Amino acid sequence: MKRLGSFLRANPLSWMLLALPATLAAQWFGWQPVMVFALAALGIIPLASFIGGATEDLAAHTGPQAGALLNATLGNAAELIITIAAVRAGLLELVKASITGSIIGNLLLVLGFSMVVGGLRHGPQTFNKTNASRNAILLVLAVIALGIPSVFSASMGVRAPVTVTEAGHSPIEALSLGVAIVMLAFYALGLLDASRPRRVRGAQESPISVSLPRAETPHLSIGQSIAILAVSTIGVAWLSETLVTVAEAVITSVGISEFFLGIILVPLIGNVAEHLVAVQMAAKDKMDLSTEIAISSSLQIALFVAPFLVFLSLLLGHPLQLIFNQFELLALMAAVVITVLVSNDGESTWLEGAGLLGIYLILGLAFFFLP
Repeated sequence: MKRLGSFLRANPLSWMLLALPATLAAQWFGWQPVMVFALAALGIIPLASFIGGATEDLAAHTGPQAGALLNATLGNAAELIITIAAVRAGLLELVKASITGSIIGNLLLVLGFSMVVGGLRHGPQTFNKTNASRNAILLVLAVIALGIPSVFSASMGVRAPVTVTEAGHSPIEALSLGVAIVMLAFYALGLLDASRPRRVRGAQESPISVSLPRAETPHLSIGQSIAILAVSTIGVAWLSETLVTVAEAVITSVGISEFFLGIILVPLIGNVAEHLVAVQMAAKDKMDLSTEIAISSSLQIALFVAPFLVFLSLLLGHPLQLIFNQFELLALMAAVVITVLVSNDGESTWLEGAGLLGIYLILGLAFFFLP
C-alpha cells in the first residue's frame, strides 16, 4: 500500500481524479451535456496516465522483450478505448478523424511544443537522427498505406458501405481489410525487431515502442501494476461511453462538427499525459526520448489502432473503411513530410518547433471551419 500511495502522490495528474465523482453527479442530476462531456474528459486524463505508468512498472518486472511488447500494445490504450466506444455508437467519422488527429497532433503539436520548450531552455538540441529518420520513413509508408483506399474510392467513384451486408460485397471494404492485414503484419514485424536488442549510441531503442525513464517514481509490484491497469481501463471504458453518449448533444449545442471533435479533442483527451511526458523530456534536454515518444505514438496509431478498428468494426456492426477526405490526407502527408525534414539533421531549435505549432494551429482552424 505504501508503494501504491507513493505512485499516486508522484503523479501530478492525480488530483484530476476528482472528476470521476463529479461525472457521476453530473449524470445523476442531469447536468448539461457539455458539462458531462468536460468532466468525463478530465477524468480520462489521469486514468490514461495511470495506465502508462503501470505499464512501465509492469514492463520493468518482465524484462526488455516482454516490456517492449507491453509498451507497444498499451501505448495508446486510452484512445483505443474511446474509439471503440465511438465505433459501437456508429460515430465512424469521429473515429477516422481521431486517427488523423492523433497522428498530426503527435507530429506537429507534441513535437513542436517539445522543441520550443527544450530550445528556449537549452538552445539547439540534438537527437539520434538515424533512429528518428527511420521512424519518420516508416510513418511515411504507413500514411501512404492509409491513403490508398481513399484514392481508390475517389478514382472508382465507389460509395463506402454502410451496413455489414453491403460491406461484404464492397471493393472498398475488401481493400480496407487487405490494407489492414498488411499494416498489422508490418506492426508485428516491428515488434519482432523490438524483441531483438540493438545498441544505438549506447542505448537500446525500438522503432515502435519506447520505455520512459521512471527513476523518480517508485516501482509497483506486479500485482499492484495489474490492479491499476485493470481499474484504470474499466474507468476509461466507463468515461468513454459517457463521452460518446453525450457527443451528439455536445455537437448540436456547441455548434462544432463531429469531425472537429474527433480530430482535435479526442486525441488530446486520450494522450495528454503522454504529451506532457514528451515535453518534460525535452525540458530535461532528453530530446532523443521526446522525439521517440511523438513519432512512435503516431506509428502505433497508424500501424495498429487504425487496422485493428477496421476488423473490430465488422464485429460491432458498423463497418469502418479507411477512407479519409482530401483535406485529411493533405494534413497527414504535410505532417509526415515536415517531420522527415526536421529529423534529417538530428538537431532541433525552438524556431523549428514554433513552425510545427504554427502549422498545427492553421490546420486546426481549417478543420474547425470544414463542413
